[in-house]
Amino acid sequence: MTAASIAAAGLFFTARAQPGNDEIEVLRLRPTFCMIAGAGGNIAVQTGPDGAVVVDAGTLAASDRVIAAIKKLTDQPIRVIINTGPDADHLGGNGRLAKAGRSIFAMGTQPVGGEFAREMTNGYAASILAAENVLLRVSAPTGKSSPLPSDTWPTETFSESRRSIYFNQEGIQIVRVPAAHSDADSIVFFRASDVIATGDILDATRFPVIDIEKGGSIQGEIAALNQVVEMAVRPVPLVFVEGGTYVLPGHGRVFGQPDVVEYRDMLVIIRDIIQDQIQRGMTLERIKAAAPAKGYASQYGSADAFVTAVYQGLTKK
Repeated sequence: MTAASIAAAGLFFTARAQPGNDEIEVLRLRPTFCMIAGAGGNIAVQTGPDGAVVVDAGTLAASDRVIAAIKKLTDQPIRVIINTGPDADHLGGNGRLAKAGRSIFAMGTQPVGGEFAREMTNGYAASILAAENVLLRVSAPTGKSSPLPSDTWPTETFSESRRSIYFNQEGIQIVRVPAAHSDADSIVFFRASDVIATGDILDATRFPVIDIEKGGSIQGEIAALNQVVEMAVRPVPLVFVEGGTYVLPGHGRVFGQPDVVEYRDMLVIIRDIIQDQIQRGMTLERIKAAAPAKGYASQYGSADAFVTAVYQGLTKK
């Protein structure tokens, strides 16, 4: 699946709502799989008889519109919300979407687990699943102020390299990609739907945001994209047939595997240029003046913050 074939299929769009525009877009990728755009970060929705599985929840401000959109896609409740990272534009709507859903402990006519299950699920709300570091980033030690309210926090976390769940007759793998955009990133692979949701390790609208203070790094970013490239499939040998893995960035248009390769290669080229400049004794100011990412500026905008993050990561002791 090439960028041209995606464009021909009408899959290009702007994921961020424009000022004064409260509309969100719903894009159906598969019969039981959609993407919601314009609510902050891109949102993936898998539907079926078991309920809806949602990857990221968008912003708090857009949550009511997201809930309304999901209700148009399925008459089943949201069961699980999976977070790809700790940013508010991806999990700010967690609390409202979870309360609009229904826990797996209450899938039948009678909730199981009694009062304990009710307390553990915030009144039988949908589960919020994320890597452990997401919880550490959005909460705070006792006596400290948390960056986000407690109803946005994950209710279930994992620290292993991957977590697998099974919903709507589909295996879903949540794979941790540490030290990329931050130290709390995951990608989510829907195996039957052949869709990968990447969160902010991939951003079709700009150079990736590498948050050095929160454990991000250019090396981890490239390693994470390499994983996506390896997991995704191109439509070969029948390259003239629409198909292949859909890759959902944190923001912007849907990618195919060749698009991810191109994005990854861009980061490798810029990293290598900056590494060479560092070895030649150039300061950050001189490197910025030399514009190592100039060739990609027309597509991804200003590279100032990205170049700074790459430099800081490569020179970090």
